[in-house]
Amino acid sequence: MRVRSSLINIAAGLGNQIVITALSFISRTVFINSLGIEYLGINGLFTNLLAMLTLAEAGIGSSIIYSLYKPVADNDRVTINKLMRLYRNAYLVIALIVTLLGLSLLPFLDHVVQNSSVEHVSVIYLIFLLNTVTPYLFSYKNSFLNVSQKGYIVTLIFTLSSILSTCLKIGILTYTKNYILFLAIDSVITLSTAIILTLVVNNMYPFLREKVIGRLDSVTKQGIVKNVKAIVLQNTGSYLVLGTENILISTFVSVAAVGLYSNYKMLIEIGRTFINQIFSNMYHSIGNLVSQESKEKIYAVYKVTLMLNFWLYSLFAIVLSVLIQPFITLWIGSQFLMPGSVLVLLLLLFYERGMRNSITTVKTTAGIFHQDRYAPLLQAAVCLAVSIMLVQTIGIAGVFIGSLASALAVPFWTTPYLVYRNVFKRPLREYFLAYLTYTVVGLGAYFMTSLICRFIPSYGFMAMMAKGTVGFTAVNVLYIALFYRTDEFGYLLGISRGIIRRLALNRKTKPNMEA
Repeated sequence: MRVRSSLINIAAGLGNQIVITALSFISRTVFINSLGIEYLGINGLFTNLLAMLTLAEAGIGSSIIYSLYKPVADNDRVTINKLMRLYRNAYLVIALIVTLLGLSLLPFLDHVVQNSSVEHVSVIYLIFLLNTVTPYLFSYKNSFLNVSQKGYIVTLIFTLSSILSTCLKIGILTYTKNYILFLAIDSVITLSTAIILTLVVNNMYPFLREKVIGRLDSVTKQGIVKNVKAIVLQNTGSYLVLGTENILISTFVSVAAVGLYSNYKMLIEIGRTFINQIFSNMYHSIGNLVSQESKEKIYAVYKVTLMLNFWLYSLFAIVLSVLIQPFITLWIGSQFLMPGSVLVLLLLLFYERGMRNSITTVKTTAGIFHQDRYAPLLQAAVCLAVSIMLVQTIGIAGVFIGSLASALAVPFWTTPYLVYRNVFKRPLREYFLAYLTYTVVGLGAYFMTSLICRFIPSYGFMAMMAKGTVGFTAVNVLYIALFYRTDEFGYLLGISRGIIRRLALNRKTKPNMEA
């Protein structure tokens, strides 16, 4: 059942991502042509600023979701309702806090937005703030669908709303070039989508509307409070590492540089989001697994996800390495290119963060929050110190060197240590041996692909497609040759064969049913 639920959610997620990716390219192209690179920079900058405010969430959502896995698996409706009431009340308070914090930043906008000719910056910021606060009023219902392994419903509704929103925004940019109206559409669609999702959840799970009698038991409450204290430190550190890139670039370089970086980030994030559609939809299945199965079963499934994690992240990193620069040149022009060294750093960050997905998923779903609560703050200190020092001497590349150095200094070691000690009860050297093996294979695949692509002409759409095809094919052929005898590959192959058999059976039975 867990595998089936994951596959349904993954299929829905991938379908959603294909649609959103196509629309995002059209929207981004129209945006740049209509408003220019500075507005693109403002977009990225305010997204980062408001990500800082979401630290007020303090990990309450993650902690309550972790607490929901067992009662959902046991169909304990009384406990579910108590947790959902706590979730709702907490998020109402958070919405108020984020609003007040957001308004307090208004006087300082001029110090952050450097070298920009964008008008009505305060109004633009307030609309961003509204779009940040609105989801807190409704998102607790979305989370319940995800915990119940019905995330495909959320995905479907978000896909439809994204299509409508993007089409409306493209029309506004084309005919009015009005950025404020462009943002206002997001507000309307965000609110409408949240209300629709709430109605869907209420209809599917009417017991969630029942009056809640009594309070949570003290043990559950203490666990949530303990986890929240740990997660707020982790979220703060994570934001200082991942959420300050655009702020540092805007402050020490320029808003236009943020715009250049945002194009690269968008392309890399498309790859990350495609992969995350697989892993995020497996996340709640793994949470269910951790709450019910033995450590041997959890470890076996983890090894499968680690191989899949490596395969997908290294494949995307290698293909992106040969495609991004020529794609941007063909798409919007060579004036939007960044140095090759920056691209290498971005792809190294992409791979390193991606390779931590599997181990981090086990850590989070096992409820390991408290033990490494200070690690993200240490990582943030290293990141900011290195980034601020280097950005002033070598420019934008210094920001990403700081991010990579801090990741290798802290979570690269602490996360696997905690999971192997507390969940798997196995020697830590097994993790690093597997990581080293995979990374050596990935580097070999990268150099092989780079060597082959040297013989392909550098410019033109057909050359770009040829490089992408060669990279994709060569990497997959190499990995199949190296891993086809492993248990992990056999498990994935078995799932693939099961899907094919199911699809073939459906095709055979459909005509008979019609007859």
